[in-house]
Amino acid sequence: MSNQLSSKLFMVLIFFSFNFYGQKNKQMADIIFTNATIWTGNENQPYAESFAIKGESVLAIGSNSDVLKFKGENTEIRDANGKFITPGFIDSHVHLLTGGFNLSSVQLRDAKTPDEFKKRIKDYTKTVEPGVWILGGDWDHELWGGELPTKEWIDDFTKENPVFITRLDGHMSLANSLAMKLSGINNTTKDVEGGSIIRNSEKEPTGIFKDNAMSLIFKHIPDPSAKQTDKALQDAMYYVASNGVTSVHHMVGYYKAIQRANKNKKMITRVYYAMPIESWKDLQIKIKKEGKGDHWLKIGGLKGFVDGSLGSHTAAFHQPYTDKPSDNGFFVNSEKDLYKWISKADKAGLQVMIHAIGDRAIDYLLDTYDQVEKENGDRDRRFRIEHAQHISQNSIKRFAELDVIPAMQPYHVIDDGKWAEKLIGSERMKTTYAFRSLIDSGAKPVFGSDWFVAPPIPLYGIYAAVTRRTLDDKNPKGWVPEQKITVEEALIAYTKNAAYASFDENIKGTLEPGKLADFVIINKDLFKINPAKIRDAKILQTWVGGKKVFDINEEKK
Repeated sequence: MSNQLSSKLFMVLIFFSFNFYGQKNKQMADIIFTNATIWTGNENQPYAESFAIKGESVLAIGSNSDVLKFKGENTEIRDANGKFITPGFIDSHVHLLTGGFNLSSVQLRDAKTPDEFKKRIKDYTKTVEPGVWILGGDWDHELWGGELPTKEWIDDFTKENPVFITRLDGHMSLANSLAMKLSGINNTTKDVEGGSIIRNSEKEPTGIFKDNAMSLIFKHIPDPSAKQTDKALQDAMYYVASNGVTSVHHMVGYYKAIQRANKNKKMITRVYYAMPIESWKDLQIKIKKEGKGDHWLKIGGLKGFVDGSLGSHTAAFHQPYTDKPSDNGFFVNSEKDLYKWISKADKAGLQVMIHAIGDRAIDYLLDTYDQVEKENGDRDRRFRIEHAQHISQNSIKRFAELDVIPAMQPYHVIDDGKWAEKLIGSERMKTTYAFRSLIDSGAKPVFGSDWFVAPPIPLYGIYAAVTRRTLDDKNPKGWVPEQKITVEEALIAYTKNAAYASFDENIKGTLEPGKLADFVIINKDLFKINPAKIRDAKILQTWVGGKKVFDINEEKK
């Protein structure tokens, strides 16, 4: 055999060897979705029709023909039949366990009259054993004109059950006489700094406790058992999964229950857990000992409060409430404490996320963040302002200038919009939930629900941000319509930006190779349907880490 022929044969053998080796070692997909309408969230490849999953991650994404190259002998092919797929929604502000407990509590959110409010509590009382505390509720007195309930409304039929039911914003609760008796509350009980006890003309507590005053009763409520807590967590995770939520930023409480579920591999929702800001030292020590966690449960954030809420008249404003000229709201923590906690937490390298709703609270927090950054030096800190609802006109641009993340809840727009103007007037109303202005200024809003305060349903949130049509249908063109944003901007706030807000942009928030296979299948293309119909779209399936955690068809069985 000639040398030339030998060389050619050698090259052929080499080619086939490498080809065989390459095919043998090429990663093949576990699952491939084809014929889908995919919004990826990745600006370099915003749309696709197919993607492949290997383990818990996206292996490939693109056209059907490109992705089917990753089909192996054992690959499962799923035809999406044109259904709309997005990255999994990230709810950037929830009270996960409270929401879970409230699913089985008395339901008062849509009670429209005092009589309906009373009847629902009376009927619910018949379903529980004597001595059991009745909690939750999520009532809204604005639905019946603004009159606050009192203990007299419910005392006659709750003699054997202590009641402490919370307004839907979480900043005001109603206690019955039994709950106050068990908590040692009477006419001589002193007011609480950063809170308020509402009293009648005889100085007797009416049953309404606001903000820090609520702790006078909360501390006497028995802790739920581990079994009850575990059930509430599972109920909560399944409920958010049924609404397309794959990750949440959970604001304080029940860490052991979430840790227990993670250890027992019962998580179906990824959790970024925030501790109280005054516990910054404990969090610093915990991270040094144990690290920040894994893809299911991660720590590193610290939650605090500047003020209260609009509906409870406890949000702090520069100017008085329009309907109550003697009232500007108040700070629930002192400026001295807030500065100390924020500064020390930031020096420890922890992420700070502080609740601020009124314009005075927001301005104070922006000033404090600016001061702390200058004192502690440059780093990637991603300060957050939770809610950022009523921003003064001059402060909108400061979010982008200071790289502060506005963590906002668009459902509040269509809920509060029914009555907010009478509390703050037409001028301050213009920069309420100022999504458009913030985005145009260069800020990165992130969206969530504040569940239990509002439903953890991103489709409702997207609808609210895009249409701003209030729930009473009295603003068909939108409440403060100049603050509307696009469907894509709303999707980004629920996915890509929300992942950024927890330092997770490298593993989730978009659908691209190497990131977690967290995604949602929806029955309608949100870009093509009438925006007014977005809230009617249905979550068909929710997948987390390449595993299906919700299927609407299985739900119906």
